[in-house]
Amino acid sequence: MPLSDDQNSDSDSSRLSESTASSSDSEYSRQSFNSDSSSKPSSPASSPPKMVTFDELMAAARNLTDLTLAHEIAVNANFCIKHEDLPQNSLVGTVKRIVHKAFWDHLESELNEDPPEYEHAIKLFEEIKEILLSFLTPGANRIQNQICEVLDTDLIRQQAEHNAVDIHGLANYIINTMGKLCAPIRDNDIKQLKATDNIVELLRQIFHVLDLMKMDMANYTIQCLRPYLQRNLVDYERTKFQEILEETPSALDLTTEWIKESIEDELSSISDESSSSSGADHSSKSNISPTLVLNNGYLKLLQWDYHKTIPETLITDEVRLQELREKLNQLKIIACVCLITNNMVGAAIVDVPDFADQLKRVSVPLLEGMSKKTFDLKEALNAIGVQICSKVNGSLSERGLPTLNAETQNNLMGQIASIVEENNPVCSLIDKRIQLFMKSLLALPSFQKCMPAVPGGLSVIQTEMEFVGSQYASIVNFNKQVYGPFYANILRKLLFPEAPIGKTETEAPTN
Repeated sequence: MPLSDDQNSDSDSSRLSESTASSSDSEYSRQSFNSDSSSKPSSPASSPPKMVTFDELMAAARNLTDLTLAHEIAVNANFCIKHEDLPQNSLVGTVKRIVHKAFWDHLESELNEDPPEYEHAIKLFEEIKEILLSFLTPGANRIQNQICEVLDTDLIRQQAEHNAVDIHGLANYIINTMGKLCAPIRDNDIKQLKATDNIVELLRQIFHVLDLMKMDMANYTIQCLRPYLQRNLVDYERTKFQEILEETPSALDLTTEWIKESIEDELSSISDESSSSSGADHSSKSNISPTLVLNNGYLKLLQWDYHKTIPETLITDEVRLQELREKLNQLKIIACVCLITNNMVGAAIVDVPDFADQLKRVSVPLLEGMSKKTFDLKEALNAIGVQICSKVNGSLSERGLPTLNAETQNNLMGQIASIVEENNPVCSLIDKRIQLFMKSLLALPSFQKCMPAVPGGLSVIQTEMEFVGSQYASIVNFNKQVYGPFYANILRKLLFPEAPIGKTETEAPTN
């Protein structure tokens, strides 16, 4: 999600957030991590271990639900509530149908009695009245008074005692009122209600349409709420997560482990470069860039095994990160296929314009659904090899050149099929270059204004890489804004355990 200027200039960000954007943060890191925390929402307090009650766990769960929902509304422009019927063959669906049928059958038998029994019908009218009133905006006094007057259950009950209830008249009034309150998309549903004669079926369908109207109202509310959330999402998410942390002190355990692994990887890299481990651990920690540690941690998410739990601070973007990982895997295969083809038959197709794009168009359809468990990558690569040989031979024939011999074709198809093998050199090379591009992207002060140069071998997927990279960098940069203070506390403890920690203020700053 491209971030607004308001989000990018979030004044409550911690020293970590400042160092993230600084090119010299390795010099600034110790000063940053030894400084006092600034506020409760922006600088989470470290709480001692405590027993967590059931009520506290439920409160934390509610906060997490609110946080996740607000994040989804703000960052996903297509987010909406959809009406989905339960599967016909599911246990829950079967039970629901049986219970509903029993209810409506019982209502029909009551209305067919002589004299009719209206008690259940009156309860339905009372429920319909409350639903209609919930659709009204403040100030709609006239229609509110009218609904309360017409659907006055005490009056209807008195009429029932004298067998004088005009149940069809009440139903028609309800339908006409629904027609005034519903969205235009429900006009056809209202017409169908007016064409229904059976009163029990009519009441059942009224409730169905009312459910759809409630969904429409919820989606309208979401649309109205989205701009506000987008403007205030950083503070909202940070505050909500602080509430979760206070209810559940272990809510940063996985995040701490994620950052710890990134620090260990960085120390290992430094140790390898220096070719000496003597005193490396202590002396190197103080020089490690917090930004580099975090960026390396974010890069791991592109190769994360999403069968295991993701760090708590990234739960709201888990689905998006998983989709980006899957898209990058597909792009990696396409780049491997094109690189192998160019290396083997490049001289034969060098003069063919846009031949790399043709290879990509051949590969993409055969790689659709790569993330599914039933997808057979080896079979797909075999099919791609056949298609590419056909494409190359077709191009050679059109120019009156000899086609590839059987040995070359078999060799080409074999190398393409070998991409699936572990530690395949071409695949490893392309993977490293993709990681390099993403790492360069995270290091840019503003990825929206410029993109890093695409490493060799990735030009065929440059457009797609820049699109995926832009989405990825947006997620990362926004995550840093929200959770930077939490990461700062964790990094302070892991990188500078000997340093005194300043007293955390508990009052939020006044703006």
